Amino acid sequence: MIFATIEVFKGAGVLIYPLAVCSGAAVFIICERAFALRRAAIMPQDLVDAVIAGRPLMGGKHTVLARIVEFAEQHKNDEGAVKAFARLEVNRMERGIPYLDVIYAAAPLIGLTGTVTGLLQVFSQISPDTGLPDPVAFTKGVALALSATVIGLCIAIPSLVGSGWLQRKVENYAAQLDVLLERILTRTR
Repeated sequence: MIFATIEVFKGAGVLIYPLAVCSGAAVFIICERAFALRRAAIMPQDLVDAVIAGRPLMGGKHTVLARIVEFAEQHKNDEGAVKAFARLEVNRMERGIPYLDVIYAAAPLIGLTGTVTGLLQVFSQISPDTGLPDPVAFTKGVALALSATVIGLCIAIPSLVGSGWLQRKVENYAAQLDVLLERILTRTR
């Protein structure tokens, strides 16, 4: 099994390096954003309750909601600036997610490039005497050539799922922040 896995990676050729970069970047972005977008870092429940109830706001100084509240209190007469700041905070939450879109588009294309170059090598080994390839070498060569595409797809699919999940999470937070922003603006008028 391990030998077969090594052969698959060897079959990708030199393109295994950009595929490894794509894989590493995708894992990093998904893990980092999943940690950064946890509820306690965006809008802790005690601060949400305080905003809704109109109580004094305390706690969660390093959260997105706390930064919006602080900005709103500093700019009480500028509703447009507060809304623009809230949009900037939502934009900060999206940081890195667009790169996942690039990864899930690029990884299969890199893999496909490896497959095409591998197939070119396989077909270039056809015997000039018979016009036929060695069946064993041909089959093995085609299988190895396809390994780059498999690796690319194995990178693209989790990147696509991760991107969709993180984007939906940001959209949910943005909708909740919009509701809370109205309460904050009503409070600072």
